[in-house]
Amino acid sequence: MRSQFSWLRTAAATLCLLITTVAISDDVYQNPAAFLRVTFSGDVPPPKVIWLIGAVKKDVETILGHASNELRVRYWMKNERSAWILEEIGKEKPITTGIVIDKGQIERIKVLIYRESRGWEVRHEFFTDQFKGAQLGDDRELDHPIDNISGATLSVDALTSLARMALYLNHHVAP
Repeated sequence: MRSQFSWLRTAAATLCLLITTVAISDDVYQNPAAFLRVTFSGDVPPPKVIWLIGAVKKDVETILGHASNELRVRYWMKNERSAWILEEIGKEKPITTGIVIDKGQIERIKVLIYRESRGWEVRHEFFTDQFKGAQLGDDRELDHPIDNISGATLSVDALTSLARMALYLNHHVAP
């Protein structure tokens, strides 16, 4: 009888550990380094940095709708094409997103790492394809609307803010 309870306790502890591990795991859809290799066909340019100071910092904070603790943002550029790997909080955790901009418009946006418990639908092409060709208007808004996904509003807002931020920063570094 005693060994049966010992086995049950061990099984319960293992199950709790497994549930905890699954609950805190990140959904990695594409490694950021792999995203860059694909974006630049294996010839990834060296990273560059834009400093978030002065008016640029204020504008980024306006776009995000909150203060930013970032001092600089890394990006990769070849000719008029740039790649940005940015993070924004969905509801509680950061969503790592890769954004490619070519000639001032979004070529591709991809969720690389998703850490939230819900709203993961934003990773699918049916959603991200809406951003293709988007540009930033004078009001720092995208030039066409992005449809929401029921139950994923905060994740949709996060990706939309990151798209606007990447376009804004790209404007400051484009050749």
